[in-house]
Amino acid sequence: MKVALLTREYPPEVYGGAGVHVEYLARELAKLVPLEVRAFGADRPGARAFRPPAELVDANPALQTMGVDLEMAADLGGATLVHSHTWYANFAGHVAKLLHGVPHVATTHSLEPMRPWKEEQLGGGYRLSSFCERVSLEAADAVIAVSPAMREDVLGAYPALDPGRVHVILNGIDSEQYRPDPAVDVLERYGVDPARPYVLFVGRITRQKGLTHLLDAAPLLDPAAQVVLAAGAPDTEELAREIGGKVERVRAERGGLVLIEKMLEKPEVIQLLTHATVFACPSIYEPLGIVNLEAMACETAVVATRTGGIPEVVVDGETGLLVPFDDYDPLTHEPRDPAGFAAGIAARVNELLADPGRAARMGEAGRARAVEHFSWTAIAEQTVALYRSLD
Repeated sequence: MKVALLTREYPPEVYGGAGVHVEYLARELAKLVPLEVRAFGADRPGARAFRPPAELVDANPALQTMGVDLEMAADLGGATLVHSHTWYANFAGHVAKLLHGVPHVATTHSLEPMRPWKEEQLGGGYRLSSFCERVSLEAADAVIAVSPAMREDVLGAYPALDPGRVHVILNGIDSEQYRPDPAVDVLERYGVDPARPYVLFVGRITRQKGLTHLLDAAPLLDPAAQVVLAAGAPDTEELAREIGGKVERVRAERGGLVLIEKMLEKPEVIQLLTHATVFACPSIYEPLGIVNLEAMACETAVVATRTGGIPEVVVDGETGLLVPFDDYDPLTHEPRDPAGFAAGIAARVNELLADPGRAARMGEAGRARAVEHFSWTAIAEQTVALYRSLD
């Protein structure tokens, strides 16, 4: 067996949870089977890189992606199985299956029907991304969902799929790499006061991650606590303006807000996670939420939305606190009562800010859970077992 792992993201070009997943899964898979990684972007060690054909460089981003997928599918390199991640590479796996007659395994990290706000970003390209995902998943030999909740979403979004082809294999964490870092140089570099408690957000500025709701909650938080936002580039100019306006409002109303407007290096994130009193995950859609595992492995209590696969990771009352999220629009996943949702976030964050001893105990329990239940070694072994079932 020779496996081709198809992905948009691969180190050092990693910007989201799917890229983190692929990075560690590839490392462990390579110990078990012959493996080649094919990725989008610049040439780099460990992966064969592909870029949009010259004729598509000015096309819609989704059309550029399809061009990359066709290049990937043409260059299979003798692989006997392809494993794709996210809609960006699913279509490459589908075309490779048709062209070369090899099995296609597709891992779902999110689903296009669950992210309608992407039409703001892609325009008509959202219909193309939805097409790529649908045809690829419906024809795949096996579909991996990263949580039981994600499996339900897959089968709900794509009822033509045979449930017997949809398997749950969880995300994981490298608990040797993600562990508490007692140093404070990163905090000082970015203007975070190590002597004051702080609430931390790490993530992309996209509707899915719910940063707008955390900013609505911020004026309700204990004014003694800092709010630290490590937030990457926004999806759209409209969202950038919205977030920018709320940031300025929070600064005017309560102060104590630190905004880090870039994707941080892994050691920087680990140190910020380590010293946070609370890690906040206000996502409105999250198949699993690997960033919560990263926080737990760094012994930090988590306050997160009770949605998707998050309850599979964060045990309410043990490793953190969950914010109810039952009353939302089924199309957009936006809360019907945004003010109530923000108040719920603030109440649970304040509960832990008021009791740092409890927050610390939750952090310790979180690391123990991450180490015991989310090993990448076990996840790679389950993945290879699935591969072999398709021989």
